[in-house]
Amino acid sequence: MASTTPSDHDDDHHTFSSIGKAGKSSGEIEGMDVRLLNNYHQSEKYSVLAAILPFLFPAFGGLLYGYDIGATSSATINIKSPTSSGISWYDLSSVQVGLITSGSLYGALIGSLLAFNVADFLGRRRELMVSAASYIIGAVITTLAPGFAIMVVGRFIYGIGIGLAMHAAPMYIAETAASQIRGRLISLKEFFIVMGMVLGYVVGSLLVEFYSGWRYMYATAIPFAVVMGIGMWWLPASPRWILLRAIQGKGDMQELREHAIYCLRRLRGETIDNNSATQEVEDILAELSYISEEGEATLGEMFQGKCLKALIIGAGLVLFQQITGQPSVLYYAASIFQTAGFSAASDATRASIFLGLLKLVMTGVAVLVVDKLGRRPLLLGGVSGIAFALFLMGSFYSYLSGVPAVAVVALLVYVGCYQISFGPIGWLMISEIFPLRLRGRGLSIAVLVNFGANALVAFAFSPLQTLLGAGLLFFIFGGIAVASLVFIFFIVPETKGLTLEEIEAKLL
Repeated sequence: MASTTPSDHDDDHHTFSSIGKAGKSSGEIEGMDVRLLNNYHQSEKYSVLAAILPFLFPAFGGLLYGYDIGATSSATINIKSPTSSGISWYDLSSVQVGLITSGSLYGALIGSLLAFNVADFLGRRRELMVSAASYIIGAVITTLAPGFAIMVVGRFIYGIGIGLAMHAAPMYIAETAASQIRGRLISLKEFFIVMGMVLGYVVGSLLVEFYSGWRYMYATAIPFAVVMGIGMWWLPASPRWILLRAIQGKGDMQELREHAIYCLRRLRGETIDNNSATQEVEDILAELSYISEEGEATLGEMFQGKCLKALIIGAGLVLFQQITGQPSVLYYAASIFQTAGFSAASDATRASIFLGLLKLVMTGVAVLVVDKLGRRPLLLGGVSGIAFALFLMGSFYSYLSGVPAVAVVALLVYVGCYQISFGPIGWLMISEIFPLRLRGRGLSIAVLVNFGANALVAFAFSPLQTLLGAGLLFFIFGGIAVASLVFIFFIVPETKGLTLEEIEAKLL
């Protein structure tokens, strides 16, 4: 099945930076300039069948991230059991359990820092291959760990794979997908993260009482990582990354141009012939030349001009994604279901599986509508629901503790609204918004902000709960959600239907 449907271009809401291009006078805006600024580009031909594998193998990086979250929740129960752990060092302190749980998160932070320096050198494809290798090595070390210290090392190495994958996967998908389906595919990567969580919860619940069950839980990740690594080895490099190297003089222009055409044809399938691929590559080259992508990115450029605008948009979104309390709300899930008397979901694992399935369904909704409705409507609608749910949660813990149905409704509304807004759209926007020359480093900063904020919220939640009480804490999260609505309304632009080069030319 193939599609050549033109992108729909409405009078979308463009904010923050619709004021033109620095360094270009009005008299210079002609030819390619006018085509970019007036949404003119040829419809990108693609085959749906051919689009599957360039999405699927990078998305395995997200699935392995989600699986780690789900499996670890059961692994920490099994490993502390004197009868089921199969080890002599099962009597772990809360700090040691915390290191097992958060070891991959700290590794992800390091992976994000590594990506800042190596992403543009390695390219998206090879970065994902390194990520797959980190997943495999980390999972093997964790599975075979003879002691606590070795296990934490394995968790840390696995986390480096997470950091690299969450950095490179959205970039590779964004740069290889046709603009008509780019939003859907990157949002589908979030679906894979949630699917991985559910898989982890299910595998964990099946093995939690098995002898040395935690080893099998972590070993289950290995075949997925192997498939990911082989798949990325087989896939071609991102044509846009190849062309970026061409205009930066990092190779013979003609050879790199021909290689980009070859890669594009492999990625788009039989619907794109050599002439169409050549024309699309020439258009990308012309657009990259217009938006001044020739020079090597410097650290200083990350915090000025259009990259600063992109950083504010991207890092702001993933920061609000975390500080609106997402880790904290899920922390309360099991106790909320217990309070409400739902015996079928009375233990943490069953409650987690139930919420995971809800997350899957709502992420699926986002995947289906993101390229039709656009990014801003989903963000504004979903975050409004998040704010309502947080205030409702605060009311339950402050005034309505005798009505547990309030907490259940708040929890379900929060999870559902998060999965049609911040969950998928945050990752989508950071993969789209950065200029190509600065995309590798810009995205690494955004991913670092994401994991750093996640670690901060997870670390600070218990002390803040003790100090302020759960009710006031959720009211504060609700206030932050309202602030994020203001940020989205005034700062975040609509990118639906635009090519990556048009996003840079029009919105930055």
